Amino acid sequence: MTEGPQVEGPRPEEPPTDAPPAGGPATGAALDWCHARLRAGSAGTEDPDDRGTVRSMPIVLHLPKADLPGRTPLLEAVAGAVAALCLDERVAPGGRWHEAYSAWLDARMRKIARRARGAQWRTALEVDGVTREVDGCAARAFVPGPVDEVDPRLGRLQIGGTDLERDDPGPPPPGVPVVWVDGALEMSVGKAAAQVGHGVMVLIAEMDRDRLERWIDGGLPLAVREADPARWRDLSAAVSARAPGVAAVVDAGYTEVAPGSLTVIAVDEG
Repeated sequence: MTEGPQVEGPRPEEPPTDAPPAGGPATGAALDWCHARLRAGSAGTEDPDDRGTVRSMPIVLHLPKADLPGRTPLLEAVAGAVAALCLDERVAPGGRWHEAYSAWLDARMRKIARRARGAQWRTALEVDGVTREVDGCAARAFVPGPVDEVDPRLGRLQIGGTDLERDDPGPPPPGVPVVWVDGALEMSVGKAAAQVGHGVMVLIAEMDRDRLERWIDGGLPLAVREADPARWRDLSAAVSARAPGVAAVVDAGYTEVAPGSLTVIAVDEG
């Protein structure tokens, strides 16, 4: 589960709609709403002491037993899946995911990562969501909902368990947004997945509208990398200086890391 710094502001107006959208990247007024809604941030409607108000986005990582994926491409698949869902026309007004998605954004945008393989993964694909694959590694982000009302096809999947070894993917491609993970925290792959998912959301909120359209048209390219202490100090300084194109996630401390920890810093130089 993850929390991030939110930019308070008025809720964006919901434009009139005609036929329900079928799915795919939002455009026009629908994209305006998706962008503005992420920029507006949480409305703070969640009460952690009242489970009925707590909502989460399920994320499922495809972890085949015989052929485990690479850690970095799997996290990139997670970030891409979350980005695609948050920019899908079905979450905009008139879309069939709109009510559930909006209620989640009004709460605390929690995410819970689970793992699946074989028949479990194939069954998970039947649940409403968006799948992203990077270098043969796949993850799926699902329509958010109440934390105690998860679709049973997802609810039976294990949250903890298998982790993945750190890899060395090399420097990120030039001009591509990067979600940097604080390597010193040594987060499990499930925890890191939730964090990079939120990282791409704050990154979208940081983009201007023209840049966002170019990024969507390019297929939502992004990279995930682990930052060493020196790079993390530089990134943290950029956050403190409110540098443009830089956005950070501050964890609430429910699992693995201390409350208030910066877990990921997203950077877009495009």
